[in-house]
Amino acid sequence: MPMYQVVMRLARNPGFPEGDQKQGYVVIAPLDAADRLDPAEWRENREACTVIRFKPGTERDADGLLTHNGSHWFFHYDEVEEGEDEPVFRLGEHRLAIDDYVTIHESDSQSLTYRVTQRTPYRVTKAKLASRGDAR
Repeated sequence: MPMYQVVMRLARNPGFPEGDQKQGYVVIAPLDAADRLDPAEWRENREACTVIRFKPGTERDADGLLTHNGSHWFFHYDEVEEGEDEPVFRLGEHRLAIDDYVTIHESDSQSLTYRVTQRTPYRVTKAKLASRGDAR
């Protein structure tokens, strides 16, 4: 299974002319040979497909799951204080290669653009799943 850890950091946006390296997302997801999300692999390994949102000024990072419904992808957070689900604009069509851009409609109703800054192979193990509390 081709799983990757993808780090996206805030790119230039209104109010952030230089972007913000301290704000972003870490996503664990299966990517195909074209660097796009692989829905079939996601279905087989959905419990391993996670997201962490990091942002200055928050007490702790928000953690959740990468979810899929039809042609739409979402970041799903299970705790009220982490916010509503965040739809990711056309994520299934985007490449997740270094320097590619992704727009996320955040739980505060603001749409922001992020740039992929890191992408590394990721090996899912039962220990990693258990440490999340999601081992099934």
